[in-house]
Amino acid sequence: MSSAIARVCLVVAAAILNHPLFFSQENATLPEQDEELLTRMRLHEEQMRTHEERLVREQSMLEEEERSRLESQPQQSEGSPDEAYVWYFWSAVSLVVFLAVEVSRVDLANVETWTIEDEEMYPGNGSIGARTLAIDKGLLRQFCDRCLHTLSHENWRVQEFVEGLADNLLESMRNVCNTETRMELGDFLGVGSMFESWKVHKPLTCDLMVPFTLPAPYSFQYHLWCSPASRVPPDLQGFAAIEVNNKNLGAGCVCESVVVGEDVLCLLHSKTARLEEAERSEEDGLLCSRDTSSLSKDQVMRWFQFSVSKAWGRIAHKYDFELAFHQLDTAGALKVRFRSGKVIVLNLIPAVQLDDTEAYFVSHFPSDTSSTPDTYWPMSLAVYERNLLKHFTRTLPQNPCHLHCLQILTFLHKKQTGLTGESALTDYHLKTVVLHLLVLRRQPSSWGGGFLDQRLRDALAFLQRSLTEKRLHHVLIGNRHLPGELGVPEVFRTAEPVNLFRVFVLQRALYVDTVRHLEEMLRNAPALLQEYTPHLLNGAVHSSLDN
Repeated sequence: MSSAIARVCLVVAAAILNHPLFFSQENATLPEQDEELLTRMRLHEEQMRTHEERLVREQSMLEEEERSRLESQPQQSEGSPDEAYVWYFWSAVSLVVFLAVEVSRVDLANVETWTIEDEEMYPGNGSIGARTLAIDKGLLRQFCDRCLHTLSHENWRVQEFVEGLADNLLESMRNVCNTETRMELGDFLGVGSMFESWKVHKPLTCDLMVPFTLPAPYSFQYHLWCSPASRVPPDLQGFAAIEVNNKNLGAGCVCESVVVGEDVLCLLHSKTARLEEAERSEEDGLLCSRDTSSLSKDQVMRWFQFSVSKAWGRIAHKYDFELAFHQLDTAGALKVRFRSGKVIVLNLIPAVQLDDTEAYFVSHFPSDTSSTPDTYWPMSLAVYERNLLKHFTRTLPQNPCHLHCLQILTFLHKKQTGLTGESALTDYHLKTVVLHLLVLRRQPSSWGGGFLDQRLRDALAFLQRSLTEKRLHHVLIGNRHLPGELGVPEVFRTAEPVNLFRVFVLQRALYVDTVRHLEEMLRNAPALLQEYTPHLLNGAVHSSLDN
């Protein structure tokens, strides 16, 4: 009897462990290049099915033998009635366990399977392991003291200058908008590495989000990717469609209710959709995609670029430096060039605020060169990310190493990019890795200055494993382990995690290049730190970092 019960339990356990709920669904569609992997999976499935059928047959034979034995010894079974029902009891228990797994849709994707204490990190096919990376603590300390601290002081001066320039430029833009388009501009929000105190690269770059709102009677309506019955395509996780509504006319339009030639601002139709007799200026045109009410990124960027150019023309006489568009196809990408030759890049990013939260939909990310549909806006939680870093700065010991860890990662990534070329790995991925480690590691003392080398290995190991699994989740979306005081909206905390490495599932060539980039970065890390530290000790801080 005990043998039969054990085999039944084995069958149930095999069925549970091979249930589809235990496998992530986000990578359900694999590219054609993974045909070999699919073949192995099908073979494994057939083997498991054959093994399960064999166990069922053996179980049936044992049941038949047990039934025959009981029939041949009726008097003995009558003496112990409880034993006759043991089989039914254990069968019922197995059935309950199986049904519990069936009906409970556990969000396994939200469970972090990697722990910081794991010693066995699989680095990939023959690549160097991050855990075994030889990093000298004294070398790291010299690198931080001679380089990162000096750059921090310079970054503060640049940040102060940029904030003053942005204030004056936005005030001039408001005057332009008030007299011509009546668009309302909010105060800028400094985001990114410069305003989070981990900027290392040259030229110094400042990212400023500029929220804008529509004049009455227009308003925004949001269709999030994570909302029920969302119309956002599945491959655009973290995006939203934004519609422009007219509160007074509903689906109607302002320009339909005015006489020809009257000066009104229409956000739904382009100037070609109006009568040809009505001459309108370029900035007074539509902000929506043609013949729709969907807010267009291209149209907004065109309007924003026109406003920036016109606003600068009004205040340029106050300054003795040159200001030009850094990228003609990107709105608000400005380059400040001083007479000394020093350059500062200023990215003014038009943004739409989500209701009364600190989440914004932006026209573009400065570091993102991918192309997405014009009417789908990427979401930025940069304000919450900045607040999360501030939270850990308050709770960690004095002189914590988390920012230095992030700075060294971006430094190594920058130098490796100079050696082997661009890859799909970005500074934002590195920042996400460090934020994940901060959330996972609950002991603040482990982020003390003396543990920099260990935390650097942790970050590289986490990045290496995430790249191997082609899965790096956004730290704020679908993460229920965030500090409550952060105030991330519930709709994002409870949403399905967004995989920042999803592109690697779909593009194998890009994935292979990125894996090679990381392997080379790990292999060259000690040499890069050793090579640049002597320059730092000789005082050539800026030139060594710029090379």
